[in-house]
Amino acid sequence: MSAVAARAASTIKPSTRQFIRHYAEMLVAMFGGMIVLGLPAGVALGALGISSSELHNDYPTLMLSGMGVVMTVPMVAWMRYRGHTWRPSIEMALSMILPTLAVLALLWTGAVTGIGTLLVIEHVVMLPSMLVAMLLRRDEYTGHHHHGHHATA
Repeated sequence: MSAVAARAASTIKPSTRQFIRHYAEMLVAMFGGMIVLGLPAGVALGALGISSSELHNDYPTLMLSGMGVVMTVPMVAWMRYRGHTWRPSIEMALSMILPTLAVLALLWTGAVTGIGTLLVIEHVVMLPSMLVAMLLRRDEYTGHHHHGHHATA
């Protein structure tokens, strides 16, 4: 790291670092879920005789919905592990599910039909959606509340 970058990093407040860290953790959980849950889902669909190409072309609703689920579940699990209560965990889940519902509406109305385009829209819109959820509950994500490493009941 350059001296300038190190100096800039040292001027970031701890609460801002915590906020950025949480956002990064959500991204890791989101993309990790695509691998950890997506691969077994693909194998299961293959066992049912549905190829990846068929999933994209013949079952776009299933593809888009499944993508939303495999990214949301690990995010919520990670938040619970990190000690967040159900309310912010559900809000974060909604920040993922709402873009999924929006692309499904685009698909069903015929406004956008290309599955690749819909997947890009779904993923790109999820990023600011998560950020908005975090900004609306800033204290939750800047460390101004106490939560342990493990979820509380």
